[in-house]
Amino acid sequence: MAITTKNFGKTPDGTEVNLYTIKNDKGFSAEVTNFGAILVNLFVPDKIGNTADVVLGYDTVEGYLTNGCFFGATIGPSANRIDNARFTIDGETYQLAVNDGTNNLHSDDDKGYHKRVWNVGLKDNSVVFSLTDPDGSMGFPGNKSVQVTYTVTEDNELKIEYQVTSDKKTLVNMTNHTYFNLAGHQSGNIESHRLCINASHYTPIFERLIPTGELVEVAGTPFDFRTMKTIGDEIDVDNVQLKYGQGYDHNYALDGFDGSLQKVASVEEPTTGRKMDVYTDQPGLQFYAGNCIVPQTGKKGASYGKRSGLCLETQCFPDAINQPQFQDVIYGPERPYKTTTVYRFYNE
Repeated sequence: MAITTKNFGKTPDGTEVNLYTIKNDKGFSAEVTNFGAILVNLFVPDKIGNTADVVLGYDTVEGYLTNGCFFGATIGPSANRIDNARFTIDGETYQLAVNDGTNNLHSDDDKGYHKRVWNVGLKDNSVVFSLTDPDGSMGFPGNKSVQVTYTVTEDNELKIEYQVTSDKKTLVNMTNHTYFNLAGHQSGNIESHRLCINASHYTPIFERLIPTGELVEVAGTPFDFRTMKTIGDEIDVDNVQLKYGQGYDHNYALDGFDGSLQKVASVEEPTTGRKMDVYTDQPGLQFYAGNCIVPQTGKKGASYGKRSGLCLETQCFPDAINQPQFQDVIYGPERPYKTTTVYRFYNE
């Protein structure tokens, strides 16, 4: 399995950025860039053999210099929202960027990992991105060594592996923020996609989109995706949680979490027959239905707008650093961070 490299543009300071293509023998391929360790393109066959790009994004690096919707982005060191943009470790409080009301969202708009130029290593079927992040960067403690590896398999899987080591205790909770549209990135609304999430509970939110700290049963609510359901069926019903998120933008507490890699969600697109399974070793999955995508022009002149793509972000629970009943998201010299997510594609 060969990896090809081509130029993807330059950053404002003149740094050249590349696009790396990993392709298997079945017509399935991923294209990633060392700017932001971003997934730019993902080509997937449908039920009659037609291949389409199923992720939202831009044609050159210039689009990703802003990227307010975080298309394809590697988010780190901390994904999702942190209440009041601060946290405490061993009695010391750390202040982060206030960039989402009173919250911190996705670490930092301009200095987050999605805006860095990463180092690159190539293997037979993998691209390995790495960077060093100094103590105090974006307000986070610890000198950190970060690695994100994208791998394409012959089973039409895209595997993403994250590793972080730090010389101090620090907060780490990374994810990938790709927006999927299994009909093709240019195909508009994803409400006709069908979704299943292996979760009998979710974490409800306040109006500021911070979890209340509760785990609430999905049974009898619009959040019940335990069996395959069309996303648009209940996305706009009269429900205070849906009003807060302008649709689905909530974390699911995955059933059977034990730290092993498990299938946690499935998506299918009825017209093309494309299907995607999501595997993770993390306890949470943020389902975001793209409710707040700003109208804009994407790849190949495509028009993107509200709900043009959906995100299934593997993670620990949002604001877990401030909510001790949630998972421990503090990592350091005695506890390196390591996690894997797999998106597997097939068709019927």
